[in-house]
Amino acid sequence: MPPEKTASQSTRTVLIALGANALIAAVKFVAALLTGSSALFAEGVHSVADTLNEGFLLTSLKKSSRPADARHPFGYGKERFFWSLLAAVGIFVAGAGFSTIEAYQAFTGHETVGGHYFLIAYVALAIAGAAEGTSWARAVRQVRAEAREAGRTPLEHVRKSSDPSVKTVASEDTAALVGILFAFGGIALHQATGQGWWEGVAAALIALLLVVTAYLLGHDVKDMLIGEAVEPELRDELEEFLTRYDGVDEVVDLLTMRMGADQVLLAARIDLDQGLDSDRVEEISTCIDHEINERWPRITQVFLDATRSDERVPRVGLGGRVSGS
Repeated sequence: MPPEKTASQSTRTVLIALGANALIAAVKFVAALLTGSSALFAEGVHSVADTLNEGFLLTSLKKSSRPADARHPFGYGKERFFWSLLAAVGIFVAGAGFSTIEAYQAFTGHETVGGHYFLIAYVALAIAGAAEGTSWARAVRQVRAEAREAGRTPLEHVRKSSDPSVKTVASEDTAALVGILFAFGGIALHQATGQGWWEGVAAALIALLLVVTAYLLGHDVKDMLIGEAVEPELRDELEEFLTRYDGVDEVVDLLTMRMGADQVLLAARIDLDQGLDSDRVEEISTCIDHEINERWPRITQVFLDATRSDERVPRVGLGGRVSGS
């Protein structure tokens, strides 16, 4: 899938999630204020955290699309990783932190249940579930489409994808749906037993759920932010391509690094066959650059250290994208 189309779909997915979470947060807080439910307050804060995080993701999509300049010659692709890391921190601090406070208050305080307490709570959760399900379905459709194109299962694609925006939305929405189930269970048990601390249990489970979600997202984004290599399958394809290329004797070293959601840097040191003159070395270098660009469009930066096996020759740049020694 072309990077431009992927970015457009990611933006649409994040916008849908932003609208859904804003609506959900409003519904949950109105219901929480009417009932005083700890579970609904915890879920309301959860949705506020998700809404703020979608704002971080939209910022990341806009900033990461800026072209390279003199100060950032490799572009701004890693902006998406940085803002996605802030989103993970937001889930942990805002969502998990306030949910823990609500759980504590439910265990130590006393909730007055009256009027249409349970009816309001169930209606709010039903509305939240419908809105959250719409956002989740959108994220899942994009994940499935990208997974089919990459030849992976959806779960494998979420784990290996270099696009933190869709990964974050899919993870947040899944956690949100599970959180709604926790809240529903806590309120139902409160109604069945008359014990309000069941809502405290639900709030505590929501907090734990958000801690796990934030940790998993933060761990993935951290790896990409500090310079993660591409998946082993792609590295093997690249090494096989270079090894079998006419004129290449040996691939001495091959390094890769993700520079953005759809941007990869490739640096390779190769030995060429003996007897090649400088013109032939340059021709091979140019052809390798062209074919890599055709077969793997997301490899946007290629650096080649080309040497003959009989003697050292000057480094040759690929398509003007490599500085000489």
